[in-house]
Amino acid sequence: DNTARLWTLNGQLLQEFKGHQGLVNSVSFSPDGKTIATASDDNTARLWTLNGQLLQEFKGHQGLVNSVSFSPDGKTIATASDDNTARLWTLNGQLLQEFKGHQGLVNSVSFSPDGKTIATASSDGTARLWTLNGQLLQEFKGHQGLVNSVSFSPDGKTIATASDDNTARLWPVDNLDRLLVRGCDWLHDYLQNNPNVTDRHLCDDIK
Repeated sequence: DNTARLWTLNGQLLQEFKGHQGLVNSVSFSPDGKTIATASDDNTARLWTLNGQLLQEFKGHQGLVNSVSFSPDGKTIATASDDNTARLWTLNGQLLQEFKGHQGLVNSVSFSPDGKTIATASSDGTARLWTLNGQLLQEFKGHQGLVNSVSFSPDGKTIATASDDNTARLWPVDNLDRLLVRGCDWLHDYLQNNPNVTDRHLCDDIK
């Protein structure tokens, strides 16, 4: 009905959040519990106070917004869209990063518990793990259908995915530092030998 609603646990309606011009697909509380974010088929996400006041609108996606998630520190939100991307935003609506690479709709987005990485689930049959600056760290392949949802374990060491193939799956997540070291090992020869590389010491700080 294009709204989100806030309820007591005994079913009493506390607040209705009106303003979206399309279906509301996802809702998330901020970590401090003082605001709510919503994602909608009107291609936007919105940030609200608990009394229904609109604080911010997040515009830029070129398709339906399927999922919204707060960072653990509550300072940013991530959105997932039918435009095949996920995006990272400040709470005042500034776009920080776009996560490009999926070959299908992005259905779900989730922050790791430490807030250093983001996982996405896509209709291309994969889930992906990203740094906050948009670098792809890991791809989770194996589902035989669309991947609809992704969630981190509390310790951040595994992710769970849910799919149209009638299964959920549990995957190991590589440690971020280990992934960066591995990536720089792969890049080492390229950085040293490619004449087009201007910064050959790109990975010097990563041990």
